[in-house]
Amino acid sequence: MKEYILAALLLATPVAAQDNPLQNSPTWEDLRASVLGIEAEVPLDEAVLDLDAPIRAHEAAIVPIRLTQPADAPPVQAVTMVIDENPAPVAAEYSFGPAMMPLDFEFRVRVDSYSDVRAIADTGNGNRVMAGRFVKASGGCSAPAGKDMAEVESTMGQMRWKSDSQDGRTVGTLMIRHPNFSGLQRDQVTLLNIPAHFIDRLEVRQGDELLFTMQAGISVSEDPVFRFAYAPNGQPIHVRAEDTEGNRWDQTFEAVNG
Repeated sequence: MKEYILAALLLATPVAAQDNPLQNSPTWEDLRASVLGIEAEVPLDEAVLDLDAPIRAHEAAIVPIRLTQPADAPPVQAVTMVIDENPAPVAAEYSFGPAMMPLDFEFRVRVDSYSDVRAIADTGNGNRVMAGRFVKASGGCSAPAGKDMAEVESTMGQMRWKSDSQDGRTVGTLMIRHPNFSGLQRDQVTLLNIPAHFIDRLEVRQGDELLFTMQAGISVSEDPVFRFAYAPNGQPIHVRAEDTEGNRWDQTFEAVNG
């Protein structure tokens, strides 16, 4: 419980807007075409999407990221998160339902070396915009796991949920217990490499209505936490998580009114 509270507090505090804009990145020029299949540069447009992240991360393995939109911004259908210098640069791909608009979405990632962190948003009809920050962090993908293997086995897949009302919307915080091993970490007892094992699929709904989905790689943090605002419809929250070992966890949280 203590770890959950600390994680929730970390995300509940908005990341202050920082003077750490994206930097020129030869890596991005290559990734844009070869990995994402995007030929032209994607424009930056804070009137559609902004990304907040710290200039220098306190912990490279749990770097907080917040995506926000102005109230009058066009809806974002999907976002691809890219961390240029990570071993697997595409950190996650998110899709969003209408109840999540305008977007206010927080999560945590691993940053392996000083890198641009980008969100490439799809607003429909082939339109894309980009937001991002340059983050000073190193070693996030190989940072030691926070728990021993016995605790990992006993808590994996446990979920916690809390929600609060704010300006007519609900702000939900979801935490999922999972080591999200990157494949680059060592067991602190045996000193052997720990095989990659992470949540690669996540779906969150209220009733039948989609809130968001995630398809992820190795860059999502251990014990991932998601904090997001949405328009409530009074229905329970359903969460389904799947990992790379074929495990699946489903949990339902009753709606809280008022």
